[in-house]
Amino acid sequence: MSRRIGFTGDVMLGRVVDDRQRRRPVDAVWGTVLERLRGLDGLIINLECVLSTRGQQWQRTHRPFHFRADPDWAVPALERAGVDVCALANNHVLDYEEVALGDTLEHLDEAGIARTGAGETLDEALEPAAVSIDGLEVAVVSFTDNTPEYAADAESPGTAWIAIDESRGDSSSRTRSDDDVENETTRRRVRDALERARESDPDLLVASLHWGPNMVEEPPEAFREFGRWLVEEGVDVVHGHSAHVFHGIEVHEGSPIIYDAGDFVDDYAVDRRLRNDRSFLFVLSVTDAGDPTELRLHPIEIDNCAVHEASPDAAEWSRDRMRELSAAFGTEFDREGDALVLSLDE
Repeated sequence: MSRRIGFTGDVMLGRVVDDRQRRRPVDAVWGTVLERLRGLDGLIINLECVLSTRGQQWQRTHRPFHFRADPDWAVPALERAGVDVCALANNHVLDYEEVALGDTLEHLDEAGIARTGAGETLDEALEPAAVSIDGLEVAVVSFTDNTPEYAADAESPGTAWIAIDESRGDSSSRTRSDDDVENETTRRRVRDALERARESDPDLLVASLHWGPNMVEEPPEAFREFGRWLVEEGVDVVHGHSAHVFHGIEVHEGSPIIYDAGDFVDDYAVDRRLRNDRSFLFVLSVTDAGDPTELRLHPIEIDNCAVHEASPDAAEWSRDRMRELSAAFGTEFDREGDALVLSLDE
């Protein structure tokens, strides 16, 4: 029996989204995509905000944006969509200081929604999320290279932070330096989390990465190297996000690397060229043995602080753009209805 597990880009439920949701049904944020989400066997998201009404905006370093959603509606909304795992390693989990992060962890735990990538200590942040999806055991680890001031340590809350040397891949800049030390530290930290994840003997191992700057159109070579390394370390699917626009998909040793899933819900201004309001719901089909067989991309667009099935014109734009971006990785898609389909078992 095949399981269908969904992956989304950033789910940001704060600011204007939070304000709108206080005056409409809790599941309105999922728009016309709700039934598709509920029809999945599992759902993994990057939660790009805290779930709290407490805390003060982070002022220790310059942070232009602060995202917080009222848990009274946000938690039921996550439940209504069938969210199984929230990746929390991102650049917004300390926007309202430690108290709001603590509230977020508590609310997710009370709702039975697994989480990974942030915690009261680094040890907790590195702890994988483990869920059973119709008998398929899934483990998720989550990391970010954003906002080092939000990094957890042995005694302080925050994210599972890693450094990725973006000069890698440029032979003119490769020298033995502190960057090599950072890279080895990163790989040790990631290997530690992967070892923990394997303790539950998962059928499917997911690495969710909030990496790189906003509004860039393709991953740097360092991210490509790191994504392929993760697959070689046993990761079955790489779930990337952060740029607010989707990137191309690479398949390495039969495993998909979604370099960036773009945005799924937010209130952001729209770049009319990059179209950060357009992306996909990425649906991975997985066998009983945990082997990914297909990745299906359903076009979506954000409107009125909610996610919707993409209009025909928006869907065509996103399909063409994804084909163009993925061609650089040698990735080709079939087409079924509005969706792009990538076979992984050939």
